[in-house]
Amino acid sequence: MEIPLCGHATLASSKIIFDTTPLNNIKFININNVELVIEKSGTKIKMQFPVYETEEIEVPQNMLIALGINEIENKRYSPTNKIILIEIKDTKTLADLRPDFLSLVKSYEGINGVLVTAQSDSIDFDFHYRYFWPWAGTNEDPVTGGIQTFLTKYWATKLNKNKLNAFQSSARTGKMNTELNDNKVFIYGEAVTVFEGIFKN
Repeated sequence: MEIPLCGHATLASSKIIFDTTPLNNIKFININNVELVIEKSGTKIKMQFPVYETEEIEVPQNMLIALGINEIENKRYSPTNKIILIEIKDTKTLADLRPDFLSLVKSYEGINGVLVTAQSDSIDFDFHYRYFWPWAGTNEDPVTGGIQTFLTKYWATKLNKNKLNAFQSSARTGKMNTELNDNKVFIYGEAVTVFEGIFKN
């Protein structure tokens, strides 16, 4: 399926444009007419994403069973992203999750994915998270920027701080710095060009 707001694609596209033009900032418009402002920030790329609200939701027991979760701290829903957010108590449980994806996709209809998150027990990070999205075609995203449109605000409010360090505890793992400011979320990332090619007529 087409992803309306994708952190990977935005970061990669910005990297190539910055490396091949004299530009220091860019504006992208996505399929939903959302403006994304991107700029260089030292060695990193600073991406400005919108902030989306979450609302209360009931999570069915069969979803928790499919995820392998016995106890939850909180649950929310991002209607704009169609993603369920589930907070659990500790990062080890989060990292050890081995969902039954066939059961998971049958446990709920009309969503794009389930985000599971936990407050970090390390001074290096503020929160950890994993994103499961078999509804969209793949089981788990290794690193996810788009979910920061609601996850950064969730933890910023809970921890009472606007600059956050996030760790995605997928098998590949990933790290990012985020900042909540004036109802915008800034995501700081780095990209490396690994392959170049030339089109010939």
